Amino acid sequence: MKFVRILLKALLGLIVFILLFLAISLAPVDETPYQQMPYYRQTKQRLAQLREPKAGQAPLRAGWAKTNITPPYTTPTGGYGVRRGKHWHIVSDSIYARAIVLSNGTTTVAVVGLDLLITPPTVTEALKKRLPEVGLHWENIYMGAIHSHNSIGGWAPGLVGQLIAGGYDEKIVTRITDGVLTAIRQAQRTMAPVQIGFSQTDASDLIYNRIGNAGPTGPLDGAVRLLKLQKPTGESALLCSFAGHATLFDGSNGDYLSRDYPGSLVDRLEKKSASFAVFLAGAVGSTGPKATGSTDFQEIRNYAGALATRIERTVPQIQTHSDSTLALLTLPLGLREPHPRVIGNWRVRPWLFYAIYGDYPSDLKALRIGQTVLLGTPCDFSGELAAELNPLATKKGVNLMVTSFDGGYIGYVTPDRYYNRQTYETRDMNWFGPYNGAYFQEMMVGLLKKL
Repeated sequence: MKFVRILLKALLGLIVFILLFLAISLAPVDETPYQQMPYYRQTKQRLAQLREPKAGQAPLRAGWAKTNITPPYTTPTGGYGVRRGKHWHIVSDSIYARAIVLSNGTTTVAVVGLDLLITPPTVTEALKKRLPEVGLHWENIYMGAIHSHNSIGGWAPGLVGQLIAGGYDEKIVTRITDGVLTAIRQAQRTMAPVQIGFSQTDASDLIYNRIGNAGPTGPLDGAVRLLKLQKPTGESALLCSFAGHATLFDGSNGDYLSRDYPGSLVDRLEKKSASFAVFLAGAVGSTGPKATGSTDFQEIRNYAGALATRIERTVPQIQTHSDSTLALLTLPLGLREPHPRVIGNWRVRPWLFYAIYGDYPSDLKALRIGQTVLLGTPCDFSGELAAELNPLATKKGVNLMVTSFDGGYIGYVTPDRYYNRQTYETRDMNWFGPYNGAYFQEMMVGLLKKL
């Protein structure tokens, strides 16, 4: 009987502990409309206070360079899913940091593309401290990533970081940061007058909407967008964006370090269409690639080839011209409290989320180069939401490129009408609650109008 009493007390204590933990760890979802929230008013005020861009003093000059950041040792794989930080053992593709530096005599901007899953928030924080080494600040930087799920990991501390990118290694953060700064320095040394031009080609048939498995969806943004920079010497650079997820490597095939299809595409573009190319993942939130091939490598080659063929038909038609328009706006984003849902409509409280993920600031970026505007988001941004922004850009007479992974990372931002769908994108990866689709669109429209 004594043993039974001890066992019952232990069980009662365990139950009390679990109930207390749940009470301090979980809370119901806050469905207050975002327009009534303090974070919205704060961000809207910051938007209103952004200074108008200054006119350029001279036509655009630009330079470009890339730095190989492939580690000389194996690292965890950054790529979610079944990889879970498994180390790669074979280098299929070298990994680079790429930079295009532009200046009009008034403003200097560096566009940085990383051959990584995302722009790691830890790298962003390191760059904010170290960018003065190359004469720049965070407000001069526009960042993006190719979103390969088989690239270098190890750059995110915490439990969530372990699941996304494997065990944390500060040396990897330093290596990536050093690579970015080196690419910027080298690009600065190659600056020369450039003419610019823009075009796009449709590749909607190469993507599908993953949320469509749970019900009807709207049109995706399936355009391949191309910004061309041409020097008097004939050297040229292509800035390319597209919204297909770089997931052609199967999740269980984590043995390879790879840039997936964006790497294969950039390599081909640099052989046939330009001296230099940078790929930035577009609005990839919920977009999957339609693959053809019997192996991962065949799928990558075929997919990159399908995109390259369309680009190669388009590039010769791009008309370039001299321009002095260059402006970059950085809008620090306020956000609702963290809202990862775990049980029904119950979500993790902020203290627990920040303990297992970290608390990183996030921005929206707006970059204007001539008649082209790039809007950078700190997330997997929805291709449906991006498509809804295109009519306004057309009305304003500018070319629009929406990109993901600009420095922070807050999970997925998808249309609000899907918030309660039981999908990976809308539930597992929606980290900051309802109404972010409309909130992000409103702030992005505000930035577009500012430029």
